[in-house]
Amino acid sequence: MLLTISDWLQSTWLSHAFISQGRWAWPMCESLHFMGLCLLIGSVGMVDLRMLGMAKGIPVAALHKLVPFGVGGYLVNVITGSLFVVGDADQYIFNDAFRIKMLFMLVAGINVLFFYSSAFQKTKLLGPDDSMPLNVKIMAGVSLTCWIVIISAGRLITFYRP
Repeated sequence: MLLTISDWLQSTWLSHAFISQGRWAWPMCESLHFMGLCLLIGSVGMVDLRMLGMAKGIPVAALHKLVPFGVGGYLVNVITGSLFVVGDADQYIFNDAFRIKMLFMLVAGINVLFFYSSAFQKTKLLGPDDSMPLNVKIMAGVSLTCWIVIISAGRLITFYRP
């Protein structure tokens, strides 16, 4: 079934016109992917580190204003990452590093949903020098761990081509 999906993706007009045949498309997408990653990790990483106890003088509510930049970076990465998969499906679909990356993206997504549905309202009310509750620290640690694994696995995709 995966072979059928891979063959279909690589036969689409998008694969041929934009990624496979375009001289500048792949390098431009790589650059955009990296910029999106910088926005994402720069903002989410700062919030996570604050929740873990660093930079206690900064209120969480102030740092939370950076989250829209992280969401924007994530959307850029979803778009460019999808283009990579369409452009060279075999390199991704049959790649263990890619599968690990997707698994940890799922875990990161569940973690952020859990944070916003259970702990965010109380967390944003804490003052600049207040310590975070243990459950918030655990969620921040899970978030940082997930993003470190996602970045590492993303880099390993090119080294573990099937």
